[in-house]
Amino acid sequence: LVMWAIWRSLDRNAPKLIPGWSGLAVAVCYGLTGISFVTAVYHTSTADLVFILAFNTVFAALLSWLFLKERPRIATVIAMLAMILGVLIIVGGSVGTGHLFGDFMALCSAFFVALAITISRASGEDMGFTGLVGVILPLALAAFMVSGEGFHVNAPWWIIFNGAVIMPISFFCLANGPKYISGPEVAMFYLLETVLAPIWVWLIFAEAPTRNSLIGGTILIVTLVAHSLWQLHEGRKRRAALAVVHPA
Repeated sequence: LVMWAIWRSLDRNAPKLIPGWSGLAVAVCYGLTGISFVTAVYHTSTADLVFILAFNTVFAALLSWLFLKERPRIATVIAMLAMILGVLIIVGGSVGTGHLFGDFMALCSAFFVALAITISRASGEDMGFTGLVGVILPLALAAFMVSGEGFHVNAPWWIIFNGAVIMPISFFCLANGPKYISGPEVAMFYLLETVLAPIWVWLIFAEAPTRNSLIGGTILIVTLVAHSLWQLHEGRKRRAALAVVHPA
């Protein structure tokens, strides 16, 4: 936010922090994403969380179909069905383990991310910094929860580093990546989180994913990679066809 304020003071053409009502809706969606994500962290395993978050692509396709009238192709529908199967396997393994609420919160987080992306695309506004405003909502909720009894953090500098450096850079890159590479390529890079997060947690905290998490997560990752590769292939075919029709 400080970076945006400096940029805005130097260049009046810099993107707005909240571009209208659509920007406010996107900021609220990112705020709800943060709340549901943190809640899921404490109520389910890391593997379940990141695998279910990958389901946001299905929500995005459904929302685009309903509100932007972008009817998905048959390959996308097949991928969506496969991903639904993967999530059902993960959630099914959480029944009776106490992780079911956390899995539901992870699904909510995935939905709010997809909703924010859909609103951004529908508005056509530059939302590069809008996601940063979303931190106000979880911050206000956290302040309310600790106002009575206070709180204590064993390693505050790691949390400050994550909130002040890692998360803002991540949101900024995620919001601006589609300007320079195609959507499928962005999705494939974003998949690295799904693959690496369980590995890091396993190495550092010895939290091993369950059998259902591995099976469902594998289905999700393989489906997303296959669908992204298919989209890249189709994009190259369309560009090649246009080059033939309109030679330089």
